[in-house]
Amino acid sequence: MKVLITDKINEKAADIVRGAAEPVILPTMSEEELCGVIGEYDALLVRSQTKVTDKIIKAGKNLKIIGRAGVGVDNIDLNSATEHGIIVVNSPDGNTHAAAEHTVALMLSMARNIPDAVISTKTGNWDRAKFTGVEVFGKTLGVIGFGKIGQHVARTALALGMNLVVLDPYTTKEFVEKFGGKYIENLDEFWGLPDFITLHTPKTPETTHLINEKTIAKMKDGVRIINCARGGIIDENALKAALETGKVASCAIDVFEDEKNIQDCVLREFGKNVLLTPHLGASTSEAQINVALDVAEQVKEVLSGGNATSAVNIPSLKPQKLEPVKDYMSIAENIAQMASQISKGNLKDIEIEVKGTLADLDVSALEVAILKGVLSNNLVGVNYVNAPLIAKNRGISVTVKKSHQTTDYIGSITVKLNSDKGKTEISGAMIAEQIKRIVKLNDYNTSIKPERFMLLVPHVNKPGMIAAVATVLGGDNVNISRMQVVQKSGKQTSVNEKSMMIINTDNEVSPDTLDKISKIDGIYDAQFVNLNV
Repeated sequence: MKVLITDKINEKAADIVRGAAEPVILPTMSEEELCGVIGEYDALLVRSQTKVTDKIIKAGKNLKIIGRAGVGVDNIDLNSATEHGIIVVNSPDGNTHAAAEHTVALMLSMARNIPDAVISTKTGNWDRAKFTGVEVFGKTLGVIGFGKIGQHVARTALALGMNLVVLDPYTTKEFVEKFGGKYIENLDEFWGLPDFITLHTPKTPETTHLINEKTIAKMKDGVRIINCARGGIIDENALKAALETGKVASCAIDVFEDEKNIQDCVLREFGKNVLLTPHLGASTSEAQINVALDVAEQVKEVLSGGNATSAVNIPSLKPQKLEPVKDYMSIAENIAQMASQISKGNLKDIEIEVKGTLADLDVSALEVAILKGVLSNNLVGVNYVNAPLIAKNRGISVTVKKSHQTTDYIGSITVKLNSDKGKTEISGAMIAEQIKRIVKLNDYNTSIKPERFMLLVPHVNKPGMIAAVATVLGGDNVNISRMQVVQKSGKQTSVNEKSMMIINTDNEVSPDTLDKISKIDGIYDAQFVNLNV
C-alpha cells in the first residue's frame, strides 16, 4: 500500500505511516496533476492547500482514507468521499491550545489596542491617551461553539474574571453550568448578552453568515467580536457597516471569506479598532507537529485494519460513541447479514430493538453496523462510511426501539427485516465477555456461535433427519464443526413438530449440496449462510 503526503505536512508523518504503507512525499499539486497520480495510492494526507474535489476522489480508485492535518475539512468533498466509501479524518485536538491561545491573544490585543500602540511607539510617538482600552474583567464573553477550543478559551476567560454565556446545541445546560457559565438555548436570547463574542463553530449551511446585519442589530452597542474559527461565518460587509456606525466597537479576525484575495477584504480599510491576522490560529510549531502526527496515526491504524478516532463522515463511530457498544458491533453486523441472506422479497424497512443495558446507550454505531450487514449481502463496496447514505438513497427506513425489559442477557439486539414477502427476525447477545451468540432466529430460540459457514435446515422432528442431512454433507466432503437442533419458542419437543438444525460447517455448502438436502423428505427450505466473521 502507498500513502501520498502533500502540502508540506511535517515529515514525521511519513515515519508513522511507514509502519503500514509506503509514504510518498510530493509538493502541492493542481487538481489535474493530482488526478493523474492519485489512482495508485491507498491514502492521502493534506493540509488546507489541496482541494480534494469529487474529480480527485473518483480518480482515487484505491483510496481508503483521506487525512486532513488540521481541524477544518471544507477543502474536502465529504459527500463524494462518503459516497465512495472513503473515510475522512481530521485532527480536532491537535491545534486546540494554539487556536485557543490565539483567540485570547486577539481578544486582549483588541481590548488594549496593542498592535497600533506598538506601531505608534516604534515611530517615536508617546500617545498614551490615544490608546486607552477596556478591561475584560467583569465583562461577559459569549462563546458560540463549546467544543475543546471553545472550552479552553472559556476556561481562560473565567480565570481573567469574565462572565460566560454559551450557545451550542450539542452540549447541555448541566455541563455548561458545571463549567461555570450560563447556557443559552436560542440565538435571539444570546445576542444581547455578551460584551465580547468569540466563534468556535465549523462553517456549515446553518452557520454561514451567522453574524449578519440582522443578528448584529440584536447585539449590545459597542460589542467586540473575535473569529478564529472559519471564514464565512461572519458577513464581512455587514460587519464593516456595523464598525462604521460604532454598533461594533472593534473586531479581531483571523479567518476570512476569501483568503486567496485578502486584498479585496472590506475590513482592511479600518484602523485601530480592527485586528486582522493571516489565519494564524494553528500556526505554532507544536500544533503543526501535533496535527500531522494525529492524522498519520489514524491513517496507519485504518490501513492496518483498525478504526479511525476522528472520522468526520462517520460520526457514530467516534470513540465516545463507539466505546460503550464496541463489544456488540460484530454480533450486530452478523445477525443483520444473516437476516438479509435468509430474507425473501424486496426489503421495505428495518426495525432495530435493543434491550437491557444497551437501552441506556447511544446505539447509532450499532445501527451503522446493522446497515452494513444488511446491504453488503447484495451490494459491493459497502462499509461503515457509506452504508447510511446507501440506505437513505434507496429509501430504506430504519427505526430503533429501546426497551428495559428483563431478558436472559445483559444486553441484546434484534434485527427485523420487513419485505413484501414477510418478516425476518434475528436476535444476538453477548452471553459473557467476548462470547457472542445468535439467541433467536425467527420463531426459534437458540444459542449458537456465528461462524463463516452456517446451514439452516427446518425439518419435521422425527427419527433419521439428522442422519440424513449428515450423510449428504459427508458424501459431499462438507465437515460439520458443530450443530444444534432447536424448537419453536415456548413449545415442548414432540414428534412431527417443526424443528430446525443450525449447522456450522468447515467449508462452503454448494448449491448442489443444498439442493440434495432440500429434497430429503421432511426438510423445509434449507438455506446456507456465509458470514463475514
